[in-house]
This record gives sequence, C-alpha cells and structure tokens, in this order.
Amino acid sequence: MKFIGYDVGSSSIKASIVDSQGKLIAHAKYPEHEMPIHSPKVGWAEQNPEEWWQNLRILTQKVIAESKINKNEIQGIGISYQMHGLVLIGKDKKVLRPSIIWCDSRAVQIGNQAFDEIGEEKCMNELLNSPGNFTAAKLKWVKENEPEIYEKIWKFMLPGDFIAFKLSEEPTTSITGLSEAILWDFEKNQVSETMLSHLDIDQSLVSHVVENFSEQCYVSRQGAEESGLPEGIPIYYRAGDQPNNAFSLNVMNPAEIAATGGTSGVVYGVTNHSSSQESVRVNNFAHINHTKEQVRIGKMLCLNGAGIQYSWLRHQVDQKRHSYHELNDLASKVPIGSDGIIVLPFGNGAERVLNNKDIGSSIFNLNFNRHTSDHLFRAGLEGIAYSFVYGTEILMSDGLQKGVIKAGGDNLFRSSLFTQSIATLLDTEIRIIDSTGSTGAARAAAMGAGAFESQNEILTEKDILKSYYPDTHYYDQYKESYEYWKSKLLQIINN
Repeated sequence: MKFIGYDVGSSSIKASIVDSQGKLIAHAKYPEHEMPIHSPKVGWAEQNPEEWWQNLRILTQKVIAESKINKNEIQGIGISYQMHGLVLIGKDKKVLRPSIIWCDSRAVQIGNQAFDEIGEEKCMNELLNSPGNFTAAKLKWVKENEPEIYEKIWKFMLPGDFIAFKLSEEPTTSITGLSEAILWDFEKNQVSETMLSHLDIDQSLVSHVVENFSEQCYVSRQGAEESGLPEGIPIYYRAGDQPNNAFSLNVMNPAEIAATGGTSGVVYGVTNHSSSQESVRVNNFAHINHTKEQVRIGKMLCLNGAGIQYSWLRHQVDQKRHSYHELNDLASKVPIGSDGIIVLPFGNGAERVLNNKDIGSSIFNLNFNRHTSDHLFRAGLEGIAYSFVYGTEILMSDGLQKGVIKAGGDNLFRSSLFTQSIATLLDTEIRIIDSTGSTGAARAAAMGAGAFESQNEILTEKDILKSYYPDTHYYDQYKESYEYWKSKLLQIINN
C-alpha cells in the first residue's frame, strides 16, 4: 500500500508518496515559480482556489510518474494546508470569490470588535483565543461588504476542506480546522454558537465535522477523473500547516515543541489543558490528536520578522555574494553579542508577540570604526534567535512545559550559530529532523489507515539529522547578550 500527502501552501503545492512503513518514495512540488497573491487593496491578500486545484492535479501526475508506481497502489490521502484562509462555495458547488488567505488583514477590526463585545473571559474560556483576524471574522467581512456574494453561499471552507471537497464532492471540515477558524467551543465540544450568533452566521454554512484521523470522505468519480487518483480511496487526514508540521516532527504530547524558521517563524508546543491567559500574543488550537477525553492543545506563537530579516541582510548588505552557509561561517568569527550591535528583527508588519505593535526593524550601536558586515550578520542571527527565545518564554509563562524542540532541517535552523544560541539560552536540546509537510501528511494518512499505531513507529533515529545541546561554557555570555537585547526591545514596546 502507498499513501499520498499534499501540502497546499500559498507559494506552491507539494506532494509526497510513502509506503505502508512511512518510507518516502517520491516528493515533488508545483509550480516551480511562486503562485501569485493578489492584493486589490492595501492589506488584502487573495488567491484563486481553483488554481490550487489545477496545480494539485498537475502535481499528482508528476509525483506518481517520479515514484514509478501504479496509481492504484495509492490507498489513502492526507492533506496539509495554509491556515485561516476562507473559501466560499455556492449552491452550484462553484467558488464564489477568491480566497481571503492567511496574511489578509481586512477583518482585524471585526475580530477586535467581537472580542470587546463578547468579552475576554467568555472568549478565552470557550474559544481559547480572541476572534482576531481569522476565518470567522473574514466570513463576517464578506457578509457586511459583499452581501450579494454572502447570499449565494452554500458552504464556507478552509483551504484543506476545499481540496478534500474537490476530491470527494463532499463538504467536510475538522475540529482542528474549526478551532483555527475560531469557531470551536472547547467547553461544549461543538461548533461555537456564541461566535455564529454574534457574527450572525447561519450554522447551515458549516460543513460536516469529521475526526482528524478517520475515513473523512472518499474520492468521487469526478475527483478521480480530474486528479488521476483511484476512485473510492479515503481521505484519512487533514490539518493546517503548523499542526501538521508538529505531527511531521512527532510533536504530539505535552512538553513537546516544534519550531519553524522560514520567512516568518513559529514556535508550536502541545499542552494538556484548555486554558490560556494570553489573548493576543498566543493562539491556542485543537491539536490533531485532541479529543474531549484527551485534551491536546497546540499553543502557537508567530514571529513575522524571522528569515525575512536575514534575507534582507544578505540581499542589501552582502549583495548576495555569499550563500547562507557562508554567512553563518562569517558570523561565527564575531564574538557572542556581536561587539554590542543589536538587531530587532520586527520589520515585517505588526507582531502579535508584541501585542500587535509594528515597531519596525532596528539596528543599534553600530560603530563605523569598529564594526564590519560580519558583525551585522551575527547580530541579525542573534536578534532572530533571541526573538525565538523571547517568544518561547511567553509560551512557557502561559503553561507550556519546557521540552525538546524539534525543527525541520531547512531555513534558519540550518545555521549552527542560530540554533546553538537558542539551545543554550533555553537550556534544552534542539533536534533537527528530516521531514516535510507533505511527507508528514502522507504518513498521517498511513496512520489513519491503521498501517501503524503511532508516529513513533516511523520517525526513527535515522530521521534525526543533528542534535544541538546547551553549551554551558558560553551560557553567561549568551545570557548577558540576550538580556541586553530584551531590555532594548522592552524599552521600545513600552514607550
């Protein structure tokens, strides 16, 4: 038996095929260029869901060809997707308008108003979040600003729900998905009547709720003809990209933490309690293995300014003369603390971790007679690493237990300087794992099919590329540098 997993991102679609033991057989992505994000107005971000589907169709043929297997060997599907997007399907089963995707900010005020009117205590007890700029608020925006479209809605969907719908022709969603839409009531374990009532959204627009690991729906004849997959095979799994990334790294239980360091950064840890005191800086979603009987909440903290800061330094200061690996080597020649230079890497818009303040990126203490570009490269890496430490401290103050941090072997975590800084300051091991979102989704499908009982059976020692441990010899130097960095940050955000 083989299983296929998809990772539906905003830049491309990725696919992986694994066998019943979870071994990767083939991996591919499409398109090679980034899919366009349209911005009709400042702060808006939209994509055409049908473009995701057309690219997925092409990609499916590509990855099956590269795997050299018979397509009929594929016995199940897993789907990972960009979180928080809104897809609207009309009564004719067609897309009504472009998807309002994760980085669109048009519904911020709607979410803020709902938070004020419903009340912080009720929101945090029932939803574990402020309504924010998430899917529910985006749906309300359509109701208020595009009533002629709203009246035609049959179902609203998240991006992963839409892909499952195109494959099966059945409208389904998940508890995890509804929690990221801020439409799940954790107290009553049902779709949130509070949010639907407050936003004046008809519950009939909500798709049928399925378990994360289950036979959620089946590939229809039309879905098979369009995708090239076998008719009748189940979709066993779906989850947003961050919960799925956590699964891919075997982060399933309390005191397990996942991290990503791409353009933006994410720290995602699992707890066993449905409570939070952080209504803005931290998001709390049902993790993929959450049930009423076994509480598993994913606590997520985002850092918009992460890899984009280092990319800016490479492009604008280094003029792309060196690779990222070479920049790490140059930065490593500079002492811890970068001889006094501080970089605050917050130049990618308002940061939830800073209570939605937009403070911009800043460079402090630059001395033209002393500092070189190498100092800037180290200060940049340290500034991003320190923001991860700062964010993790916030998560821990909100109930996240300290544990091993697991990260994929790409982007910022390729930098030994960056990763070692975090491991030392947090006094914890960081494991770099060889895994991707689509491979994780394929393995999750295999698990949903009963090919194995847990992720522990397929994530083995060979998947661990490297481990970083706290360097006690340099702890005091890192601590002094970090505290100085944090004092500068707090000085700015508190003024």
